[in-house]
Amino acid sequence: KRTLRTLFRPTVLPSSVTTDLSPSQKKLLTYRRSHEQQEMIDQILIDRALKVCEKTMEETCHRDPAPAIPELPSIVRNLSRSLVVHKHIYVLRALTILSFQADYLFMKQCVQSNPVVPIQQQWLQSVLALVPQSLMEGKDRELLTQELLGEIVRDYEKSMKRCVLRRALIKPDVEGLEEEEEAPLPLLPLGLDFSSSWRKSFIKAKNQILSTLHTVHPTMKTLQDFGYAAFSSFLVVDFSSSRLKGATDYRSFRTDASLSCSKAEEDIMSTWYQRIVSLFTQKEALDGVKLDQVDSFYNCVAMLLSNQLKELLGRTTEAFVKLFDPEDRSHLPLFKMDLTLEENNIEFYPSFKDLEASVLFVVDCIGETLQNVPTIRSWLTGGTATVDAELPNHVRQWATSTLKKSIRDNLEGPKEHFESYVERYGWLVDGTAEAQIERFEAEQHSFDEYT
Repeated sequence: KRTLRTLFRPTVLPSSVTTDLSPSQKKLLTYRRSHEQQEMIDQILIDRALKVCEKTMEETCHRDPAPAIPELPSIVRNLSRSLVVHKHIYVLRALTILSFQADYLFMKQCVQSNPVVPIQQQWLQSVLALVPQSLMEGKDRELLTQELLGEIVRDYEKSMKRCVLRRALIKPDVEGLEEEEEAPLPLLPLGLDFSSSWRKSFIKAKNQILSTLHTVHPTMKTLQDFGYAAFSSFLVVDFSSSRLKGATDYRSFRTDASLSCSKAEEDIMSTWYQRIVSLFTQKEALDGVKLDQVDSFYNCVAMLLSNQLKELLGRTTEAFVKLFDPEDRSHLPLFKMDLTLEENNIEFYPSFKDLEASVLFVVDCIGETLQNVPTIRSWLTGGTATVDAELPNHVRQWATSTLKKSIRDNLEGPKEHFESYVERYGWLVDGTAEAQIERFEAEQHSFDEYT
């Protein structure tokens, strides 16, 4: 019979060489690692067999024993025989379990000992290419990068071994293998099925996308370029330098915001929108668009313009809210507030509510800008449809709540100053002091009390 043992005989040195070797060297030459591993597996099987046997015997002992009947010794002998038979059955069961365990552990060891295809260096380079260069500069960063790459390699090899083991072996449902549980394999991405050829379906889907998805049309690319050139560094309202101009009146603040929004809308309509209109007056703008796809094409154009305008308004709102950031007050606008006395009342002008309304007015003004931009289809056909450029509700709600909290926090100081001032001097102007003087004059007092 031809086997691996008969084909590959163990290496035997000539006697002339072995005679000169020491006993330790001879022992080293005859050493086989497989013998130790086999002894270790046998010992594990013996230990598990003893545990199973002890557990079975304990279960048998804990059962209710049959009542002893001295008058009937034959029944006692029958019970003894029954116990012996049950004991043999448990031993056979334990041996069967050990056989399954031994086969599974042996095959598992064989599968795990197989070499794993190493990870390709090209993959590691692709991973490093995604990391910004600034995060990899420095000696410590290089060492950290090597450690992370080593961790990736170890995780890859571990995952590959687990995957091969789970694919090749199924753990039998027997006792003693509970500790051999492995974590479940990661699921394949949802929607991917590689059981059949996918090239034809891919080409079909690609052609369908190119014929119906208008965002890949060259005209859309041109519109995106127009939007980036016009809006990338543009804000409808910009109060970032208002602090440098000093304190401003709240009414002037509202007026400046309104004028800035109006001027920005005029500039956008006279530059960005005019470039778009001139583009669609050319026949090349609809190249490749079929007659039954014209409506969907113009709908796509309107959606693209809507996204650009919404992004501009949302970015302007976020920039305005950021001016009131409590952690960075370098651009916080300054407002003039006067302490006035009217009809025996001391109060701030403008009031805190008027000041809050002036700040929130800017958000409303931004949201009302660019709301009457006609769609390209309506401009060409004389319609009245406009581009949806409404500021999203979640952005408006976030801006309102954030500004209210910031205004309340920033006005805590003036509010405390006002309350302390009224507590000290308010009685002089609210009629309390005058009433005290009149009451004092109406009473009879001595000359010393008057002086």
